[in-house]
Amino acid sequence: MLENIIRKQLNADAQESAGDQTAEATATTTAPVAEVVAAPVATAHDDFDWSVDKRNVTSYSKDEKEKYDKVYEDTFVQLEDGQMMKGLVVGLTKTDVVLNIGFKSDGLISLNEFRDIPNLSIGDEVEVMIVEKEDRDGHLNLSRRQARITRAWERIVEVHKTGEVITGLVTSKTKGGLIVDVFGMETFLPGSQIDVKPVTDYDQFVGKTMEFKVVKINETIKNAVVSHKALIESDIEAQRAEIMSKLEKGQVLEGTVKNITDFGAFMDLGGLDGLLYITDISWGRISHPSEVLKLDQKINVVVLDFDDEKKRISLGLKQLTPHPWDVLAETIAEGNVVKGKVVNIEDYGAFLEIQPGVEGLVHVSEITWANTPINAKEFFKLGDEHEAKVVTLDKGSRKMSLSIKQLSPDPWNDIETKFAEGSRHTGVVKNITNYGVFVELAPGIGGMIHISDLSWLKRFNHPSEYTKVGQNIDVMILGIDKENRKLQLGHKQLEEDPWNSLAETFAVGSLHEGTVSRRDDKGAIVQLSYGLEGFAPNRHLNKEDGKSIGADETAQFMVIEFDRNEKRIVVSHTRVWEQGKMEEAEAAKKEARAESESTRKAVKTVQNKVEKATLGDLGVLADLKKKLDSDAAAGNATEEAKPE
Repeated sequence: MLENIIRKQLNADAQESAGDQTAEATATTTAPVAEVVAAPVATAHDDFDWSVDKRNVTSYSKDEKEKYDKVYEDTFVQLEDGQMMKGLVVGLTKTDVVLNIGFKSDGLISLNEFRDIPNLSIGDEVEVMIVEKEDRDGHLNLSRRQARITRAWERIVEVHKTGEVITGLVTSKTKGGLIVDVFGMETFLPGSQIDVKPVTDYDQFVGKTMEFKVVKINETIKNAVVSHKALIESDIEAQRAEIMSKLEKGQVLEGTVKNITDFGAFMDLGGLDGLLYITDISWGRISHPSEVLKLDQKINVVVLDFDDEKKRISLGLKQLTPHPWDVLAETIAEGNVVKGKVVNIEDYGAFLEIQPGVEGLVHVSEITWANTPINAKEFFKLGDEHEAKVVTLDKGSRKMSLSIKQLSPDPWNDIETKFAEGSRHTGVVKNITNYGVFVELAPGIGGMIHISDLSWLKRFNHPSEYTKVGQNIDVMILGIDKENRKLQLGHKQLEEDPWNSLAETFAVGSLHEGTVSRRDDKGAIVQLSYGLEGFAPNRHLNKEDGKSIGADETAQFMVIEFDRNEKRIVVSHTRVWEQGKMEEAEAAKKEARAESESTRKAVKTVQNKVEKATLGDLGVLADLKKKLDSDAAAGNATEEAKPE
């Protein structure tokens, strides 16, 4: 606008000067003109003084001349692409804004770039950027949006350096965070930088104006990252410093349960976090802090310890109440019966919680009167309640020993009466080892059945082949060791020894059908009748065809040894078919002998009847003699082939 006024003033001055010169030329005589014309003119324009009019009078002063010269020079504006300039709104259309920046032509900018100025009017001054001073059509290309972004980026870079807090508008949600308008430029707010607490719903922030700090910039792509969490953390840090400066051990503070873990709970003390460890929550045992605490619960806690450098605070809750051992009830005394809950089980016993923070140990030796080994982890279950007698109590060391077995009289005092030797009883199998079975006859009373006393007839590799834990079993008392609290039990003794009557049934040489139950390198176990087992060495398992009897195969066996004392029967299959051959050979020999005897008798009869031999008779006698000799030779051969 100023330049237009100056141009108008210059035009007016020029017109006024031209009018004056015309008037003067009209009033001047011809004489002076003749002189001027007569003067020699060689280089009229070179030495022409434009500041002197025709009346030979200077039009402008020196200052005025410099002023107007500058105005004239300023009309030749030097522009560069990317340059920032102030422009004057000289026109408005339905779609564009016409701007004058003092260039030889005006520029057009889309009206969309002025949406933030709803009342834009002619004469307003705005800042724009020269995108291109002359495009292919010769037009001046300007942009207010680029100018705003450039200025916004300059401010963002500046506040990033200074750490200044800025205000921005959350415009939209994007992947991983929010878009924030800062100074008219879009910046990124990551989801992790919205708040100190995890945020899952981003939509609640869209459209809100919030304060931020610029935490990261990228000069190359002109990208900025802002954070609202940084402001919160700085406030929290200031609160932390204030709280830490006032902390003292033993100080009681109010806190809010912020987070619960397996090892404890984190408490918010008003900007500063402290850890309430699980062992400091309750005097009694708890398996998880959630049994006592809940999220967002407000409780009073005591400061146990703190570290200024690491900013760690250890808190306690149980310390606000007296230790239970210091206020122990009078009913808890030696000799009294108490009731407690199982809170811990070890190999050596179990701990019963009599009241929160007061525990007693039931040693494995105090569980039952029986002398058999007891597994505490099988006897006790966590959470179960048991009654026990207080054996020892030491308040100074805060220890208590308990006994369950002493709640009842010692059953071993009259063991000879209730469980006399030779008496029969029924018990429950409690444990099985490689060498025997432990049986409980009554609470605290039990004994062992040796593996050899399970059966008269069968041999077991392991007692579990005969019985299982938890099954009932009949026993006989074989012996009593009152001093060591042990009973010797037997099971097979409930029946008579069948080996006394089996000697005749399984006599040596008797044949029995048997089934091979298993084989090893030495031989095979053969299952016989009456539940007996026999042993067949490998060489006695050979068949007549040269093969050997295999497992689960049934065949005839001959008893070759019967030992009643050792409860052992040795059998052989080979002897069965060998004896068959021997019997066949013996039968053939007897038959040959009988035939030979019959022939001799016939010859003798003939000899007695015939007084005188004839030629024909001699021939018959020769044939008979030949037959006798042949039968005798056959008998000798059979005798030699007989096996040993």
